[in-house]
Amino acid sequence: MSPKYKDIIDSLSGQRLAVIGDSMLDRFLWGRVDRISPEAPVPVVRLESETTKLGGAANVAANICALGAQAVLFGLCGKDEAAGQLKNLLAERGIDPAGLIETETRPTTIKTRILAHNQQVVRTDREDDRPVDGSLVELLVSRLEENGPFDGFVLSDYGKGLLTDEALAAFIAAGQAMGIPLVVDPKKGDYSQYRGVTSLTPNQKEAEQACAMSITDEASLKSAGAKLLDRTEADAVLITRGEHGMALFQKDGAEHHLATEATTVYDVTGAGDTVIAVYTAVLSAGAAFSEAADLANHAAGLAVRELGTATVTASQLADALNEKDQD
Repeated sequence: MSPKYKDIIDSLSGQRLAVIGDSMLDRFLWGRVDRISPEAPVPVVRLESETTKLGGAANVAANICALGAQAVLFGLCGKDEAAGQLKNLLAERGIDPAGLIETETRPTTIKTRILAHNQQVVRTDREDDRPVDGSLVELLVSRLEENGPFDGFVLSDYGKGLLTDEALAAFIAAGQAMGIPLVVDPKKGDYSQYRGVTSLTPNQKEAEQACAMSITDEASLKSAGAKLLDRTEADAVLITRGEHGMALFQKDGAEHHLATEATTVYDVTGAGDTVIAVYTAVLSAGAAFSEAADLANHAAGLAVRELGTATVTASQLADALNEKDQD
């Protein structure tokens, strides 16, 4: 590992970031299948264990804390049993819930995955993805201002109703006023709503949908990057491409294409959360976009080695870089 990367990783412990977005619980029901139901042609899963992890924006915050940085979570949860589980998991991870607001108007979002023999059989979602009321947005913005300053903002958009156009405009304005890196994991088809952010981290499918085009080669990839930069007026866009790695396009014309660092892939669940957490934390520490993308790429390679949502620590990231240097 280069001395520069060592200094960057060491500096992450001094960063404090706000994570704003759709928080949820990821619930995993583990079991085995040994017969087909006589009631319908579906497998019968004999449940053996259950695990619950942080998901969505909460998982982004968990990834930030795993790096040794501080994360303050801003979002909504219901007044229900799941909210209690969410708060307990936040406490276990050392995440500050100062911006988490309970509301009776919507439940805590839960994604439940049933797995048999380490393969996902079905997923159920409990959620309310209607746009949130403007009064809740105002409350979140005031909480954001009360709990500053921050070194960086993450906007984690899972399309669950929190990051409305009104909310995005308010949060982006707050980040710009602080003069800090503002990075969004986008979901909206109209990326013009993200205008004013520092950078975006869409996956290839999201980039294709936003640009209404297929990415099939280097030329179409470059065209998509240029369109996203123009539409959002961002300084950089990082397109994650699964087994094809990542592509970073900057407003100044610089390009960086990164091959995947994943040697074993068990589950891509939450990998995007790891990417934006590392990418934003590194940017908030003053590193270049190319350095942030490179470190995020290495972290993603570690995250996909585990089943379910995973976090990557600073020491794991450092070890991965050292191992690569020895290859």
